[in-house]
Amino acid sequence: MGDATNPVPDGPIEIEGQLTTASNATFLGRIGDTRVVYKPTAGEKPLWDFPDHTLAQREVASYLVSEALGWDIVPQTWLSDGPFGPGMVQRWCDTEPGHDAVDPVDPVDPVDPVDPVDIVGIAELPARLTAGWLRVLDAVDELDRPVSLIHEDSTALRRMAVFDIIVNNADRKGGHVLPMASGHRHGVDHGLTFHTDDRLRTVLWGWVGEPLQDAELTAVSELQHALSPGAELYRQLSGLLSDTEVNMCARRCEDLVKTAHFPVPHGMMPAVPWPVF
Repeated sequence: MGDATNPVPDGPIEIEGQLTTASNATFLGRIGDTRVVYKPTAGEKPLWDFPDHTLAQREVASYLVSEALGWDIVPQTWLSDGPFGPGMVQRWCDTEPGHDAVDPVDPVDPVDPVDPVDIVGIAELPARLTAGWLRVLDAVDELDRPVSLIHEDSTALRRMAVFDIIVNNADRKGGHVLPMASGHRHGVDHGLTFHTDDRLRTVLWGWVGEPLQDAELTAVSELQHALSPGAELYRQLSGLLSDTEVNMCARRCEDLVKTAHFPVPHGMMPAVPWPVF
């Protein structure tokens, strides 16, 4: 899952700690000088709507689709053996200093740096909307204060939203968007992807119903062709997913190109994950 310019690091995984907020067993480690995240298949919790012991493969498949799009959404991800058995390994990304990838800003007393996805109180909302932020939904917090879920309107986040549609991401939480110091945004935690039924659950609904840009349509169309049976990407994904799951991914690309618009929630199931962070 690497190339000549960015080879997969070679060597054993040395565990440095565990990310205890994760739903499945997730460890921080090193391979030589490279920091990595390691998720052993044995630590995956059973789910009612996804086959057991397949989340690691779905994470790698998501990386391959990200690479095929050329958008650098998913950090380098591969399958490997580790101290707790086979699983998924991903390069660790150091986010922009001061940002927290887990906890949102307090909506009433926003003293933390602004994250790409945020929850704001009613007093701050107008200024954010005027600055170009996109409103996803309104709610009340645990103290019954009115709040709004918003996200930035950026090229990186738009591309991530398109990517999530293609891989049918059922779990795009706010904390799964990593703000990099360069301004780029990485997406992580893609175990709940590639379901054959519509499972899109995301906090990135700010462009709902809007037309896709020409560059986005071109990338999706090229990906659709790369997912043709017999193509290299199809072969790679078929080693990680069922043929039906790969074919449905191609079908979602086809549908996106035909409609040329961001989809609208269909109302048959929750459109956002819970919790949103």
